[in-house]
Amino acid sequence: MQLNTPFFTSVYHALYSLIAISSCLLLGYGINWLVSIIPASLYGMFIMAVGLKINLINADKMAVSINWIIKHMGVCFVPAGVGIMEHVGILKIHGVVLISLTIVTTIVLMVVVGHLFQYGVKKEKVTSKGEH
Repeated sequence: MQLNTPFFTSVYHALYSLIAISSCLLLGYGINWLVSIIPASLYGMFIMAVGLKINLINADKMAVSINWIIKHMGVCFVPAGVGIMEHVGILKIHGVVLISLTIVTTIVLMVVVGHLFQYGVKKEKVTSKGEH
């Protein structure tokens, strides 16, 4: 039996992704138990991002699984949509405030991310000019 087939490669990459994501989430829960400032899943995402950035986690092995997760992400939003439909009364009372807060926080987030991106680009240009 040959193990270097597309099927076994896909299974290996799926297991690699499962172990990497689970490990990061488990570490996130450990950090959350010690320092409960943000949710454990956010700690896990930060660990995953750092692991990918420093090549501790192989992004190529995770690509197929991540693409599959993104493709099926809409399923994750179905419970939220059902919850909204079940609480229409609350939305009728506080809908304007909720929509206003959503719009304002989205604009603030876009401005902050835009400024941080521009800062990063300027810093990268200065760094690259100094290397030549």
